[in-house]
Amino acid sequence: MVKRDTYDEKMAVTRQAFLDAAFELFKEKGIEAVSLDSIAKKSGYGIATLYRHFTNKLNLVVELASQKWENYIAAYNGTVPAERIAAMSGGEYMAFYLESFINLYRNHKDILRFNYDLNSFLRKEEHDAEQLKSYMKLVDTLGTGFHDLYERGMRDGTLNTDIPEKTMFSSTFHIMLAAVTRYAVGLVYVFEGEVDPEAELIMLKDMILREFVKH
Repeated sequence: MVKRDTYDEKMAVTRQAFLDAAFELFKEKGIEAVSLDSIAKKSGYGIATLYRHFTNKLNLVVELASQKWENYIAAYNGTVPAERIAAMSGGEYMAFYLESFINLYRNHKDILRFNYDLNSFLRKEEHDAEQLKSYMKLVDTLGTGFHDLYERGMRDGTLNTDIPEKTMFSSTFHIMLAAVTRYAVGLVYVFEGEVDPEAELIMLKDMILREFVKH
């Protein structure tokens, strides 16, 4: 009899193989152009095995998106010791948070391109709230993290808390994510040799800090 731990480990390895294969194909062809059969072939497993893990393409795509963002957030937070993050003022935490978007552009353009493609896919694919549960849970986690940031700024007086928390979170998140995504996807015309996209993103970050952080 196969031990339960060994069985679970093998299942996890197989599941991850499908996710890794899917991400590689999505980067190359886009989500809509990739079939579950092609994912199975690239993973080295059969299509029947894939269906034992993912009932449909949407299920796989949502899990992949959730995993990519969870891993990125954990890795970015890990670039600074936990005690240093805990000691940050609200204003410092805001700068650290905004820098995460620039780090995404600098080191993970593939995630930004995948996320852009994901949004297009979800607009066309029929789905309900339950199917997006893991992805929306991640969004809620981001909101919880920002709440901590805002509360710090309120306590230490380093943030302009005359601006409501939801407004500050929504505007910073959407402005920065939209900007880094447009550069990563190539929706912004860049004059060759004259403009540094990263420098422009840093400028945008500094503008937001001037708006929300007290100096």
